[in-house]
Amino acid sequence: MRDKLLFTIGKKKSWIKCIKMHQIQVEQLEKIAGLTANDARNQLIESLKAEAQDKAKLLVKDVLDEAKMTANKEAKRIVITTIQRVASETAIENCVSVFPIESEEIKGRIIGREGRNIRAFEAATGVEIIVDDTPDSIVLSGFDPLRREIARLSLQKLITDGRIHPARIEEIVAKTVKQVDDDLLEIGEKTCMDLGISRLHPELTRLVGKMRYRTSYGQNLLQHSRETANLCALMASEMGLNPKRAKRAGLLHDIGKVSDEDPEQPHALLGSTLAERYGEHPAVVNAIGSHHDEIEMTNLLAPVVQVCDAISGARPGARREIFESYMKRLKDMEDIAMSHEGVFKSFAIQAGRELRVIVQSEKITDEAADNLSFDISQKIQSTMTYPGQIKVTVIREKRAVAFAK
Repeated sequence: MRDKLLFTIGKKKSWIKCIKMHQIQVEQLEKIAGLTANDARNQLIESLKAEAQDKAKLLVKDVLDEAKMTANKEAKRIVITTIQRVASETAIENCVSVFPIESEEIKGRIIGREGRNIRAFEAATGVEIIVDDTPDSIVLSGFDPLRREIARLSLQKLITDGRIHPARIEEIVAKTVKQVDDDLLEIGEKTCMDLGISRLHPELTRLVGKMRYRTSYGQNLLQHSRETANLCALMASEMGLNPKRAKRAGLLHDIGKVSDEDPEQPHALLGSTLAERYGEHPAVVNAIGSHHDEIEMTNLLAPVVQVCDAISGARPGARREIFESYMKRLKDMEDIAMSHEGVFKSFAIQAGRELRVIVQSEKITDEAADNLSFDISQKIQSTMTYPGQIKVTVIREKRAVAFAK
C-alpha cells in the first residue's frame, strides 16, 4: 500500500514537472517570437479565415462566369420554347362592315324621307351609313368596331321589324346597346373560362369582353391579350414563377385601352389603376403598369409580361400598317443612311427590320464603319417611330479591278 502511494506521488510530481517545462518552453517561444500564444493563435485563425475567403471568392467568380456563359443561351431557349408552344391566328379588323340586304327597296326605307332616317341612325350610333350603287349591300363605316357592331345589329332588327322611323331607331339602338353590354360580359366570362382564370371582378370581365371589339395596329386586342396570357404562363413556368398569376397579368395588361375613364392617361397606368381598384394582386398591378416602362418594375412578373407583349405584337403578320405610311417609313430609313458622308447605297430589308448600308471603302475606314452604324441607329431611334427594333448593318469592302488587254 505504501509503495503504491509513493508511486502515485512520484507520478504527480512528474506531471507537474512536465507542465512546468511546457510552460517554460512556451514562455521561451513567446519571447523569441515576440508574440503571446493567444496572439499567435489569433493570427493563425485570421490567416486561415483569409485563405478560406479567397477560395470562396474564386469559387463564386467561377460560378458567376459559368452563369454568364449559359444565361444568354438559357434565355433564348425559354423564349423560343414559349413561342413554339403557342400557335394562334389573328383576326384583322377593318374600318367598314358590309351589311347585306335583300332588295334595293330597303335602301330607300333606310334613307327615309329627305334622309331623316339615315340622319337619326347615324346620330344614335355614331356610325356612317354609305348607301351607293353597290348591289344588295350597305356599308357601315366607323373606326370603332363596337359601334359598328351595335349599328349592324340595330339595322338588322329594324329591317326585320319593318318599322323604320327616327323614334323606332332610337328605341332599337338603346335596346341593342344593352344587349351588346350583356354580350361583353358573356365574352369575358368565356375567355376567362378558356384560360382557366377565376374570380375576376365583373367589371374587369366586362372590359375583357370589350377587347373583342378593339384593335391595335390591326391586331384584335382580345386575341392579342389571350396570346400574351398564354405566352406569359409558359414563360413563367420555364422560369419557376406562378403561371396562373402570369396568365392573369397577361390577359389584363392592355385593359386600359378599352376603359372610358381618363382618356388622357397612358393605358398601362390606367390599367394598373383599374386592376388595383378591383382587388388584383400587387404583382399583377405592377406588371400591367410597367409593361411600357411608365413605372418601375418591382417583381419578376413585370418583365415577363413586357416580353410576351412584344412577342405577340412584333411577330410577323400580327399587326398591319397603312401601306403608304409603311412605305414612307422605309424610305425615311434609307434617307437617314444616305445623309451620312461616305454612304454609297442603303436598303431597307426584312420588312423594315434591317437597314443595310454600303459605304465607299476609300472614304470610310473600318473604325469609321463602327461609328457610322451607331450614329445611324441613334438617329433612327431619335427621329422615327416603329414597332420592334431595327438592325443597322454597315458593309465596307475594297475591290481591286484590273483589265488584261
